[in-house]
Amino acid sequence: MFFACITLYYKVHYEANSVTIDSRTMMTEKTTNGASSSWSRWRIGAWGVAALVLLLPLVAMQFTNEVNWTLGDFVFAALLILGVGVPFELAVRKSGNTVYRIAIGVALVTAFLLVWTNLAVGLIGNEGEPANLMYFGVLAVGLVGAFMVRFQARGMAFTLLATGVAQMLVAGIVLLAGMHEVAGSSVGEVLKVTGFFAALWLTSGGLFWHTAQGASTASTEESLAMQ
Repeated sequence: MFFACITLYYKVHYEANSVTIDSRTMMTEKTTNGASSSWSRWRIGAWGVAALVLLLPLVAMQFTNEVNWTLGDFVFAALLILGVGVPFELAVRKSGNTVYRIAIGVALVTAFLLVWTNLAVGLIGNEGEPANLMYFGVLAVGLVGAFMVRFQARGMAFTLLATGVAQMLVAGIVLLAGMHEVAGSSVGEVLKVTGFFAALWLTSGGLFWHTAQGASTASTEESLAMQ
């Protein structure tokens, strides 16, 4: 649902100017890329990584019995990967700002990892632990915030900050309520997982902030030049 909503938004607003970017950078990229823009290094890299993610379990199954994916597992993984790849593809087409693209990529990959690990093995205990449902609330913070700010860079910076804080709040609730006292979980595990995901959310937010600051500086310089 998280990825589908983002994809729908980008399809509806593909032609809208909802992201604050440096217009001169975008125009330059359109001119230089031309017809080859449909297969830029961004797209090749992103879809190459997606194919590798699906290929690794298949290769591992040939060498060990510990990896035993069914057809359903591969279909589910493919849907998750498409849920990341399609919004990223649309974001690349929409924005010519490199840092903005990276920020979107980091946020989508983080969401993908959070969903994958939570459903596959569970971040707290195993995948059947009810406490793991709270992590979908973290995704909800990011999704709702992104729509509220219309995916504009400055607003996305605050949204990803809020998402990182939500990740840490979930950890606090887990530890205070003793939810970590189950098999396969511990205080250390909860803190490590929280630190990992919070760092990724905040990194994405920092990149969005950098994008917004760059666009603001460029706009100021353009205004001064016109005076």
